[in-house]
Amino acid sequence: MSGKLRIHVDQDKCQGHARCKALAPELFELDEFGNAHEVGDGSVPAGLEDKAWLAKSNCPEIAIEVTEE
Repeated sequence: MSGKLRIHVDQDKCQGHARCKALAPELFELDEFGNAHEVGDGSVPAGLEDKAWLAKSNCPEIAIEVTEE
């Protein structure tokens, strides 16, 4: 059984493409500059794991980290 996933957006890498927000709006929010950050503490709710990996793989800046706890 896999552990819970946690996501983190590297603010130094994020360029505001917002693909993560389009693909996984439950997991990402945009700030006033259009840069993404994880919702809450970055914990991925059960059932949204695929969206977390999809967002990571679609980030052109490779700014999203997904870790298993």
